[in-house]
Amino acid sequence: MAIQYFWRHPLAEQVREEGRKEGREQGRIEARREVVLHVLELRRIPVPDSVRERVEECTDLAQLESWAKRALHGADIEELFADE
Repeated sequence: MAIQYFWRHPLAEQVREEGRKEGREQGRIEARREVVLHVLELRRIPVPDSVRERVEECTDLAQLESWAKRALHGADIEELFADE
């Protein structure tokens, strides 16, 4: 009689895969947050605490991508949130 260990069970593999996907997504979000803030810093655009908090709390990858592009090309911090 073979003993089937939980970690070898298909359900366990599914749970692990979902965790990996979630971790990768969270990593992309965190990286994009860092890009937005780092670009503003490199461009010497002052980042008020309220803006820093807003960027750090954002979980929408598409929104962070948009902000990253605006951080590259905008003249000031107001342009980061111009369309909102």
